[in-house]
Amino acid sequence: MEKERCVIVGGDAAGMSAAGQIRKRRPDADIVVYERSGYCSYSACGMPYYIGGLVDSERRLVVRSPDEFRSRGNIDVRVRHDVLAIDIPKRSLRVRNLENGREHTDFFDKLLIATGARPIVPDVPGAGAEGIFSLGTLETGISVYQHLLGQEPRKAVVVGGGYIDLEMAEAFCLKKLDVTLVDRAPQVMGGFDPDIASLIGEAITQTGTKLLLNEAITGFETDSGRVRAVVTENRTIEADIVVLGLGVRPDSGLAASAGLPLGPKGSVAVDRRMRTSVEGIWSAGDCAQVVHLLTGVPVHIALGTVANKAGRVAGITMGGGDAVLPGVLGTAMSKHCRYEVARTGLNEREAAEWNIPVVSSTIRSKTRAGYYPQAEDIHVRLTASKESGRLLGGQIVGGQGAAKRIDILATAIQGEMTVAQIVDLDLGYAPPFSMPWDPVQIAARELLNALGGE
Repeated sequence: MEKERCVIVGGDAAGMSAAGQIRKRRPDADIVVYERSGYCSYSACGMPYYIGGLVDSERRLVVRSPDEFRSRGNIDVRVRHDVLAIDIPKRSLRVRNLENGREHTDFFDKLLIATGARPIVPDVPGAGAEGIFSLGTLETGISVYQHLLGQEPRKAVVVGGGYIDLEMAEAFCLKKLDVTLVDRAPQVMGGFDPDIASLIGEAITQTGTKLLLNEAITGFETDSGRVRAVVTENRTIEADIVVLGLGVRPDSGLAASAGLPLGPKGSVAVDRRMRTSVEGIWSAGDCAQVVHLLTGVPVHIALGTVANKAGRVAGITMGGGDAVLPGVLGTAMSKHCRYEVARTGLNEREAAEWNIPVVSSTIRSKTRAGYYPQAEDIHVRLTASKESGRLLGGQIVGGQGAAKRIDILATAIQGEMTVAQIVDLDLGYAPPFSMPWDPVQIAARELLNALGGE
C-alpha cells in the first residue's frame, strides 16, 4: 500500500502547525512543505524587535530550521520553492525551484494551502525606490535591519496606523531616528473606538514620534533610485527609510486560479475544520477565512494566534482526527515604547454594523496600587449587549502591565459572561500587580451602572 502524500504550500505558522499534527497521527505519511521564502517556522511578529535591537539575531526568530524538521519529524521542508499552479482533477502541483529555476510536478493525496498574506503596497510614484519596505517575510525584516546598518538613516517614516506600525515606530525610536507616523485615517488603530484611539495617539506623540492623521500618501520623492521623502496630500516629509504598514491581503491567488471559492476580502472559503469545498483540500492561516465567534459570520483576520490555531485544526483533520475552530474574537495587543494597547471582540462600530444594541463605558485607573513604584495609568473600555448585559468587547491602553489584561476580557466573552459576572470574578491582587479592584472590574462596575444594574 502506497503511503499517503500530504503536501503543504506555505511553511510558516499555519503550515508548520499542520505538519506537526499530521505527523502525530500519520507516522508513515509523506509530508512535503513548499515555502517560497528562505525560512520556515519563524516569528514574523518578532521582526520589529529584531530591527529595534531588542532581539540580537534573526536566528532567534526561527523556531525550527528545515533540517530540524527533517531530522526530528521526518517532514520534508523545501524552502525557496514556489508553487505555481494547482491542478485539482490531476491532484498535482507545478513547482519552481527558485534557486535554479527548474520546474517539476508533484502529486498529493491531501493538500493544505497556507500561503499567508501579502502586504498592501500603494500604487503611487516612487513606491519601488530603495529604502521603502513592506514587512512580510523574515527576509524583509532582515533587509530593513541591514539597511539601518549600511545606510545609517536619520529620518524614518512609517505609513499606516495599525499594530505593526506602532511596533516599527518604536523600533526606529530605539535606533534614535527622527520618526513620523502618517495615516490616511482620522485615527490610529481602526479596531478601537475613537476615545481609546485618541488616547493611543496621545501616547504615540508623548514618546517623541510625530503623528499625522487624515493624510493620504500620494507618492515618494527619490534621488538616484533612493527614497528621499514621503509626499502626502498636505506636505512633503523627509525620509531616509520608509516602512509601509497599510495592511495585508490574503495571498489566495493560487487557490483562486485552481477554482476554489473565496470568502471575505478574497480569503479562501473554508468550514470550521478548515476544509475547502473540494474533497482533500484544506486552507488555513492568513490566506483563509475564519468565523467570528460573536456573529457567526466568516471574516478575514490576519493574526499569528489565529494562524497557529487554524493550522492545528487543519493538521488534525488532515491526519484523520476531528477538530473545529469554533471562532475568533480578533484579540490582539501591541506596544509603542512604554505604552501598551489591546482589544478583543466587537467595538461600537462593528456592533452597529450587525445591528446589535450596545452600551459602552470607559474608565481610568492604575496598573498597580497607586502607592507602588511605577504605577501607571490604564484606560479600559467595555462594550456589552444592551439587552442581555453580556460582554461583547474590550479595549485597553496604558502603561506596563496593561495589555495582558485583555485575556480576562477575551475569556469572559468566550464564556458568555455578563458584565455583572465579571464584577464578581475572584481575580488575584497584590500591590505590584493590581489594586483590590482590578481595572477590568472597575470598568465592569461602571458599565453595570450604565446598564441600569447595581
